[in-house]
Amino acid sequence: EEEEEEEWSSSRSLSSTEEDSPDSSVVSDRYVVVSGTPEKILEHLLSDLRLDESQGPPSKETETLLDDFLLTYLVFMSTSDLCQALLGHYCSKRYRGKEEGKEALYRKRKVLHLVSQWTALYRDFLREEEHVKLFIKTLYRYVLDDLYEYPSLEKDLKEFQKLLRMHRRHTVDEYSPHRKNKALFHQFSLKENWLQPRGTYNEAKEVFCHVYITRDSYLSVKTRVSVSAQELLRAVADKIECTEEEMVLVAVTFPGEKRILQPHDSVYSESLTITGRLVVCRKDLSEIMNPFTDNEEVQPRAVRMLSMNTWDVAVTLTNFDWSLFNCVHEQELIYYTFSRQAGGQNTAGLELLLQRCNEVQLWVMTEVLLCSQLGKRVQLLKKFIKIAAHCRAQRNLNSFFAIIMGLNTAAVSRLGQTWEKVPGKFKKLFSELELLTDPSLNHKAYRDTFKKMKPPKIPFMPLLLKDITFIHEGNKTFLDNLVNFEKLHMIADTVRLIRHCQTDQIGTDGTQKDNQDVKSYVQHLHVIDNQQTLFELSHRLEPRA
Repeated sequence: EEEEEEEWSSSRSLSSTEEDSPDSSVVSDRYVVVSGTPEKILEHLLSDLRLDESQGPPSKETETLLDDFLLTYLVFMSTSDLCQALLGHYCSKRYRGKEEGKEALYRKRKVLHLVSQWTALYRDFLREEEHVKLFIKTLYRYVLDDLYEYPSLEKDLKEFQKLLRMHRRHTVDEYSPHRKNKALFHQFSLKENWLQPRGTYNEAKEVFCHVYITRDSYLSVKTRVSVSAQELLRAVADKIECTEEEMVLVAVTFPGEKRILQPHDSVYSESLTITGRLVVCRKDLSEIMNPFTDNEEVQPRAVRMLSMNTWDVAVTLTNFDWSLFNCVHEQELIYYTFSRQAGGQNTAGLELLLQRCNEVQLWVMTEVLLCSQLGKRVQLLKKFIKIAAHCRAQRNLNSFFAIIMGLNTAAVSRLGQTWEKVPGKFKKLFSELELLTDPSLNHKAYRDTFKKMKPPKIPFMPLLLKDITFIHEGNKTFLDNLVNFEKLHMIADTVRLIRHCQTDQIGTDGTQKDNQDVKSYVQHLHVIDNQQTLFELSHRLEPRA
């Protein structure tokens, strides 16, 4: 019993009704997990699971604990350890006293239920886990072997098959203790999407590809990692209104070497990286466009933006952001915060959204600072203020924050002559919008406003990541060698906000016709990412007095 106490810690609470009841038989203990070893927490989870209505509905505490565990188990145990522990519970013979057949059946069903919940939640992330494939194969074989003794497992088996869409085949079972006698056991191959071979999955993955058209600026193109040089060049040519035939795509390595990519060359390597900075040049390798600071061709850019309807621009921004946000999984925030391998495929969706936020901010700065005419620059500021307000109305706080931050950067906010000519009602609206980005009292203004918004909605993701990091760094993961589950519950609670925000779908505005010009403009942002160049442009517009 002393060993049990070392492995498990929980807090016991009774409702006031239960405390006042003289009849001890109606007293129901409700435990909230505080800490424990990974094995004990898993054992507690399985013991609390309710599968049949006859045993009563599962308590909210149990459902929350299960969700907390599945969302955060990677913080305190490896996936391989979880696989071994689940197999151990399915095949366990170490229960106190003699376990009755009905109890053994129920224990096995609970394990299958937990595995189904886990694989449904982590489907995209288990795709590359070889030991997970082996675990599923082994568990499937064990269930097949148990069907004779427990015929009622057939229903669970069918649900298991439906979830994973399994096809039986003879393969080697690495986990099985009886693997020497391979011919005795039915195995199967997993042909379900989340267990596709690496190549198939990676080819469908999307990225923001930065194609530099001057030394200081790039065109952001959302594309598949399987994109060829010719396909990428065609997209760029269409955007900058040049003919594809007069251009080539060049990979410039950090030592300065240039390699011309042939039409059918893959832009990305097998490791999903680009061999160098991608630059579009004329065929004689001269620059396709002059640096922005000396380029008269860019002056008409502002006119194009000013001709667009601000609501249409905001709707297109929101639809694009939603397509990114809706692909972000809750687990990506855990991987991003706790994994040392941030930047891998496990955080791909999240990193696209973060990158988009940064690009929208740069886009606002670029558009304003490339507009040399004071009157049109004032019109641009008014446009962006209205677009930000529309984004807030459409519950897109990602682009909302990016636009406000872009207008508040030093290079733009220092343009006193320009801001002075912005009408008072727009200045007032901008001040109101700024209040939402006020960081005081832990971003209280933003949090209160966002909480009142109904889903679907897009949060400001950097702040959500900051919250998780704050919880992580402010609380120990282990206390006296036991998992601090209170910390993990706080993290899971924060991560669940993603699930809440993704409830329902953001639909395209019914009044907006498919404006290809606005769509192309917003989806392929042309930005300057060199801060020195941006400041140089700012000082050219309004020199320091």
